Amino acid sequence: MRFIIRHRLLFCLLPLVLLVLFVTSVHAEPIAIPSFNFGVGSSSKPGDVAVTVQIFLLLTILSLAPGLLIMTTSFTRIVVVLSFLRTAMGTQQAPSNQIILALSMFLTFFIMNPVWNQINAEAYQPWKAQKISQEQAMERAVQPVRKFMLSQTREKDLALFVSLSKLPRPKNADDIPTLTIIPAFMISELRTAFQIGFLIYIPFIVVDMVVASVLMSMGMMMLPPVMISLPFKILLFVLVDGWGLVISSLVKSFG
Repeated sequence: MRFIIRHRLLFCLLPLVLLVLFVTSVHAEPIAIPSFNFGVGSSSKPGDVAVTVQIFLLLTILSLAPGLLIMTTSFTRIVVVLSFLRTAMGTQQAPSNQIILALSMFLTFFIMNPVWNQINAEAYQPWKAQKISQEQAMERAVQPVRKFMLSQTREKDLALFVSLSKLPRPKNADDIPTLTIIPAFMISELRTAFQIGFLIYIPFIVVDMVVASVLMSMGMMMLPPVMISLPFKILLFVLVDGWGLVISSLVKSFG
């Protein structure tokens, strides 16, 4: 019995001994921690300053990338329509915001894939092969995005922002600045998204009205109509393949 207790005591003290040895070794040989130095100094080479400015601009563009993705792609229309769909069905948080954003993001990648392939072929790959300069690559990269935005923007919205910017009347689309096209494109996308959202609301409102009329005729005044109409709206949406209709309509609306 004493032999067992003695071994158990040694087994319990073993971690403590190892800890003391580890602390002793750490004090004996301190661990070297890497340090980083960042400073601003003078340079006799203008190229060094140019590279620094380019890195700063690149970091700025990366920080603005989510905003650029929302402003210059199909993301705005898709996420607004899907939000209208969830509200019209009355399912509260189903699907959740994360699912709506993820679906909108991947649909945006799907719709914008031809535009991005054109940018890759005409701007990035020649610049990577050092066939064109960085300025030429930027000019070529902007053109497909401008063409996409102009194809989805109403002339009335373009005229509005051209007049607000107090610019001379442009002769053609090439004379319109990109900073003028972007807000015009966004309000056009919001207008189209609200039109699609109105059409989505109509069948669900009809279901709500029918259910409310039936409940009133049966004398069930205290029963909330939404509680009864929600399963019927979900059933109707599933039977007509609602997700397929909404997604296909959204994708074809950019054609």
